[in-house]
Amino acid sequence: MSKVIVALSVSVDGYISGRTPEGAEEFGRGLGDAGMLFDWYFNGDTPSEVFDGFKLSAPSARLFDSLAAGDGAIICGRTTYQHSSDFGGGSPHPHAPLVVLSRQALQVGPAQTLASSIEEAVEVARKLADGKNVGIMGGGAATSALAAGLVDEVVLHQIPILLGGGLRFFNELPEHVELRLIEAVPAPGVTHLHYAVVR
Repeated sequence: MSKVIVALSVSVDGYISGRTPEGAEEFGRGLGDAGMLFDWYFNGDTPSEVFDGFKLSAPSARLFDSLAAGDGAIICGRTTYQHSSDFGGGSPHPHAPLVVLSRQALQVGPAQTLASSIEEAVEVARKLADGKNVGIMGGGAATSALAAGLVDEVVLHQIPILLGGGLRFFNELPEHVELRLIEAVPAPGVTHLHYAVVR
């Protein structure tokens, strides 16, 4: 059966993007001043077998490609969607369609699907995934899915930096969520922490 997996690069102090430069527009800012959160995509000599152009270290490539090859659909929240310039009307994943979670009216591209609740987003994404896994990106969408009990695994690609500000990965949850470590993979510039959600 397919799993719902939250996976994002995150600083040690829990940020998934940095501060917006003063005077910059709120949306379309990308990672702000935290581009280093994704340096590990390009700091090695092992080409990704899923994402063209990615050259990772060997340990990162093993874990990253295993996760990426298993994705059949991706969910992201409105904030991530708009900060990422709507992913150009496509998906951040080369082979997995995108479901955008937004409680507000939002124009999405023809290859994208809009959902108004996390439950609807996961249901739609599971159908699109056709037996493969559903990936969730973005702090708001991840928190909503965790609060609804819909997440099976959490992967933190932890970068050794304290950003001190920006957008946090996890927002407030209604109760504790217990995690069990599946594996910890140290790699150049990143430590991959793969957890199962304990039910």
